[in-house]
Amino acid sequence: MNKINMREFLRNNSVTIMFILLCAVFMGFSGYTPSYVLYELFGRLSRNLFIVLSLIIPIVAGMGINFALPIGAMAAQIACLLVLEWGVPGIAGLALAAVLTIPLGTVFGWLIGRLLNKMKGQEMIGSMIMAYFANGLYQLLFLFIFDNIIPINNPNLTIKGSVGIANTMDLSQEGGFASALDALWRLPFHQAILVFSAVIIVLLAVTYARSHKKNPKKLAAQIAALAVVSGLAQLGPVKELFSMVNIPMVTFGVVALLCLFNIIIMRTKLGQQFRAVGQSMTVANASGINVNHVRVIAIIFSTVLAGLGQLIFVQNMGAFQTYGAADQVGLYAGAAILVGGASVVRATNTQALVGCILFHLMFILAPAAGKNLFGDAAIGEYFRVFLCYGVIAVALVMHAWSASVRRKKASAH
Repeated sequence: MNKINMREFLRNNSVTIMFILLCAVFMGFSGYTPSYVLYELFGRLSRNLFIVLSLIIPIVAGMGINFALPIGAMAAQIACLLVLEWGVPGIAGLALAAVLTIPLGTVFGWLIGRLLNKMKGQEMIGSMIMAYFANGLYQLLFLFIFDNIIPINNPNLTIKGSVGIANTMDLSQEGGFASALDALWRLPFHQAILVFSAVIIVLLAVTYARSHKKNPKKLAAQIAALAVVSGLAQLGPVKELFSMVNIPMVTFGVVALLCLFNIIIMRTKLGQQFRAVGQSMTVANASGINVNHVRVIAIIFSTVLAGLGQLIFVQNMGAFQTYGAADQVGLYAGAAILVGGASVVRATNTQALVGCILFHLMFILAPAAGKNLFGDAAIGEYFRVFLCYGVIAVALVMHAWSASVRRKKASAH
């Protein structure tokens, strides 16, 4: 790698490298055992990764980070309220909530997309303001309309001695669906690796069989790598390292399906239109693509997926703050994907996964490291919140700087 390529690599991945170094330092000062950190990390990944992956489509479509994700989360929370009111328990209740979330998220996404088409070039700040506006409507719905205009008969859902929905929605109550997805199938880490490896090998074999250009050496290398990883996971020291980790297989399977969906849709005609619009709306329009329509579809996908991701989150937690659970969804998901090396114009599944790991590793380690270093856990809390907003600011500055450089190069030619 020459100096120019190395400089480009460091510039494109500076935030990721910084977070890796910070996590390594914080790990040393946190006092946590690796087994505990991995236990916490896998728990956070299982409930947050789906939402982060929902950002990829609008980024590819050139709309930047969709900070209107909280609106999709609000759709999910409306669905949760209705399911709890109707008393549909367990996985059936979660499935019903998902069925309700999809049309609600579609309508909300359509409205968001239509509005963002009126503010091209300002989509990120526009979507952020929309989330704040929607939060006001959400508060009105839950404090005044529900239990006043629309009756709520479940006393556990309402404010005692007043009207409106209670501050906390408990999914572990009778008729709730706490851990409905997570509890379907759990395996220790070393066994989960074997299952995931077997599934990946089957997918690789199917892809190889359907491929016109077969590369048996590449297939053999991939299978060998999976076999090595599976074998290492069965070793005693590795088992001990992951001893506290139990993988919710269905939850991670759903996340894997979303990764597969993102890959497949980008290979379709619609996915090509997303890319074309993201690269240049002018060129896409000249090619006969309905730019506004494609942008609306991208936001609908993102909003619906964010709603489904919020359902995964709340069933994992078992309860959520009715009026505050959705507030930071967009900021945290946006910061996580940027930490993984994504930008406001380019994002992949790998960047979402890496970013989610590093971002939530920071959330786990920072308070304990701050307490051990400075005698106050709040310092670590302040630091990680600062980084959350800081990484978004850095990404926006880098994007503006890169655009300025491209314009100067274009004018020079």
